[in-house]
Amino acid sequence: MANDSAFSPTNNHRDISLAARIEAILYLKGKPLTIKELTDLSKESQTNVEQALIALVASYAQRDTALDIQENKGRYCLQLRTGLGDLVKDLLPVDLSVATLRTLATVALKKRILQSELIELRGSGAYEHIKELVDQNFIERKRQSEGRSYWLSLSEKFHRTFSVLPDLGSVEPPQAS
Repeated sequence: MANDSAFSPTNNHRDISLAARIEAILYLKGKPLTIKELTDLSKESQTNVEQALIALVASYAQRDTALDIQENKGRYCLQLRTGLGDLVKDLLPVDLSVATLRTLATVALKKRILQSELIELRGSGAYEHIKELVDQNFIERKRQSEGRSYWLSLSEKFHRTFSVLPDLGSVEPPQAS
């Protein structure tokens, strides 16, 4: 029986540390989350989530990295370390918000994803991100043959803009003549 949830107990994520799973959740959601939300999404106990979050915060504090875990009013998020915002704005080849870029990164990581799954991962704000990304031709949206959702995939413009080659693994190589 297939389960579409990215963090379901039936997936092979249990061999990945809880801290790494919490990090992935914070990255994919792209918004501040409470301990309870992290507990629900990771399907772990609150105590385990709190310990993993402490370990994750300590790990980021010890490394020289561009990312940081921030806490504000009991909500935690993964974001750029203070002082790097201007650098990133200068480097981005497009004018997209950080939240929209995270949505685009999620599509890029999955290669092809159902819109409903993306909304589940990124939250309802992703509807606006999807509209913007389709309007700017970074992703393509095609209605699912069975069901009510849409398939989202990367466009040729995405590959050109971000200098990322498309995955050609499923295409047969040309035959020699």
